[in-house]
Amino acid sequence: MQSVFYKNKKRLKWLLPACLLGVTSALAFYPADEWQDKITQALEQYSKRFPQEKVYLHLDKDYYAAGETMWFKAYVLLQGQPSLSATNLYIELVDKAGTVVNKKLISVGGATGAGAIELPDNQKPGQYQLRAYTAWMLNFDAEYLFYKNIEIFDPSKQIGPAQKPATTDFAVNFFPEGGNLIAGVAGRVAFKAIDQQGYPQEANGIIQNLKGETVAQVKTSRDGMGMFELTPAAGETYKALMQTSKGLQKTVLLPVVKTSGIGLKVFNKSTRIFYQTSPATKDDPMYNNLMIVAQMQQHIVYKAKLNAAEGQMSGFIPTKELPSGILQLTVFNSDGLPLAERLAFVRKNDFLSLGLQNLAINTQPRQKNTLEIKIPDTMLTSLSVSIVDADQIVKDQDENNILSNLLLTSDLKGYISNPSQYFKDADPTTLSGLDLVMMTNGWRRFSWEKILHNYMPDIKYPYEQGLLLKGIATTNKGVAPLSNGKVDFILKQPIDTSTAFSSVTTNDKGEFAVDRLQFVDTINVFYRANDPNKAWKDVSVKFEPHFFEAGNNVTLPYPFRNTLEIENKVLSSYLSTVSENTAVTKSMANKPIFLKEINVREKRLSKTESVEARYASGMFHAGDGYSFDLTRDEAGSLSIFQYLQSKVPGLTVNLSDPTTGPSLQWRGGPPVLFLNEMPTNISMLTNINIGDVAFIKVLRPTFVGGFGGSSGAIAVYTRKGGDSKNDVDTRGFEKYRKGGYNIVKEFYAPDYTVRKEIHILQDKRLTLYWNPNLVADSLTHTAKVSFYNNDFTRRFRIVVEGMGEDGSLGHTEQLLQ
Repeated sequence: MQSVFYKNKKRLKWLLPACLLGVTSALAFYPADEWQDKITQALEQYSKRFPQEKVYLHLDKDYYAAGETMWFKAYVLLQGQPSLSATNLYIELVDKAGTVVNKKLISVGGATGAGAIELPDNQKPGQYQLRAYTAWMLNFDAEYLFYKNIEIFDPSKQIGPAQKPATTDFAVNFFPEGGNLIAGVAGRVAFKAIDQQGYPQEANGIIQNLKGETVAQVKTSRDGMGMFELTPAAGETYKALMQTSKGLQKTVLLPVVKTSGIGLKVFNKSTRIFYQTSPATKDDPMYNNLMIVAQMQQHIVYKAKLNAAEGQMSGFIPTKELPSGILQLTVFNSDGLPLAERLAFVRKNDFLSLGLQNLAINTQPRQKNTLEIKIPDTMLTSLSVSIVDADQIVKDQDENNILSNLLLTSDLKGYISNPSQYFKDADPTTLSGLDLVMMTNGWRRFSWEKILHNYMPDIKYPYEQGLLLKGIATTNKGVAPLSNGKVDFILKQPIDTSTAFSSVTTNDKGEFAVDRLQFVDTINVFYRANDPNKAWKDVSVKFEPHFFEAGNNVTLPYPFRNTLEIENKVLSSYLSTVSENTAVTKSMANKPIFLKEINVREKRLSKTESVEARYASGMFHAGDGYSFDLTRDEAGSLSIFQYLQSKVPGLTVNLSDPTTGPSLQWRGGPPVLFLNEMPTNISMLTNINIGDVAFIKVLRPTFVGGFGGSSGAIAVYTRKGGDSKNDVDTRGFEKYRKGGYNIVKEFYAPDYTVRKEIHILQDKRLTLYWNPNLVADSLTHTAKVSFYNNDFTRRFRIVVEGMGEDGSLGHTEQLLQ
């Protein structure tokens, strides 16, 4: 029996529908054999044990110069859904020698994070790669991390991107549909022509047999790709006589013709995929017990039994309920061996709809511009927006946006030219080009052969939950482990003088770990180990460095590709502007910048408001809710949640259930939790001494600081210097410094309605607006953007990217003038 799984976007999980679809009526109640179950169960177990995580970075622009800031927004997916459990994201800027020249550890909450890389004035010009990943992603093929080629210029030198070397050679690869040329079976053969740097190459030619007879004529139709029909003959050898558009010639052998196997043809329609399989010999009983399986995002979405003797060798795969993405079809024999394989792309109209409206554009110097972004009214979204000078910041012609990256290139090996072109429209020519991509690029997220024989990935990096403090305690001058001992910690953060405490028991090897820590910049870790038996007086602790703290060289699987093309006039203007803007920025750094004007006639802040002003910032400060000042209030409760239960109407707290653990309910669901404005969990907050808490804010729904805020949020702040009840005595403790998340730099945007001394300086900004966390109004379902022009821009390029709470992805861009 065949069945179809589909993605229910509202419930965010894979479900079995009530109806089961059949290839033919004769198969409607065909019992599954044991070997068929083994295949489907193997993938199910693999998916549970090794969920697929992806990362995408939205940057404010495609190239930079020394002295500029590289702004980015990160989106993290897990099995096609927002990765709400992700906490740590690693960003590295790598040069052509593989040296990491800059790196950032970014805090992720609600499946998103944001940050910036400040390029120093002496940044060496040239090609770089920006890569991003979670620790979990390092357990798998490095080709599936996020990569983006970045060109960095020297503002003092009018030197453009490196020129592509002249084409002196080329290669042509042939890809029979299904994987093999099968004797006597008519099939399609895709091919791809590339030059010696891997770029697409236009070419044409003929296919000949051993007798020199021409059996097919071939020509590239899109980005070096093409396709032709061929019915191979047994014992025959075929060759291609190819010539490029530049006159280079080459003879290439086609794959060997096989006398056994299965031919596989796929016809991709709007609501279903038709497949047709053809055995090499119809009377061979081995082709009477086959199965075809289709999987997407490591889930079986379709399976059917094939029987050549009964003519059951074709069928339809309904795609109406499937999301956009790559579908892998595989034909297995009864031994569980793949005989044929084909990729198809399910192209649906399920992208996150993002529209621009109510544009009020003024290109005069320092004038205000406004616009609105319309989002769907059925879901929460996370958006990022960049607006740049369109005349000096040109687009990379090899664009790879959030749609093409997360739905296409993140699952394929090999270079795909300008992948974003396949998501601009759904014209037949675009879809046929996308199908050629499916036939000419390899998909190897996992190997069927390996998972069926239980060869699983070696998990070296566990799924991280916050920051980790890990090490080993020893006694007897480091000879013996401190078994079942105790290590006490006092964690002091110099940046805000907050203090936290922790204690952990060592295992029989003396190992210890404190996880789920959350802090920015660097903390001072004061530690002291104790032997409960008092058998040893000397106890030492050695901390294990995190992988991100060690090593400065990496191996990049993707080659550096120069696809950026900038006219000399544009580049000269850009570099001159950057140089002038750098001078302005340095002048601003030497002048006081008052971001707000204070009206002395305003009412005096209450004590609670004063504490909130010191602790809460951004959306936490502006959000509507309940505020509690614990710097003067004696809590009189054992825990944070017991304190809140008596003060927040409708908040239900259950801390006593041993099976499910602590739980919270407020306004129909669990509120999202934050500690010092960083995502946290109920276990972490439960273990915090309420005496160390300075301020708590409970924000009413809907809180927009990440997905999951439909039931509001609870933000807890620990005491800073001046609010601490007592100075912590660290005598007898040793000291260790531990790096945390990078502090997120604030994007500077002037407000020319307020007179400030720095406004006498020239405004040479090229990125006029950057917002990695654009908030949409829950009533109008619009997000408002306002920004001031610089002194010279006449055309603006706006790019909006985002993700919905159901994992849907969106991209839109427009030229404003």
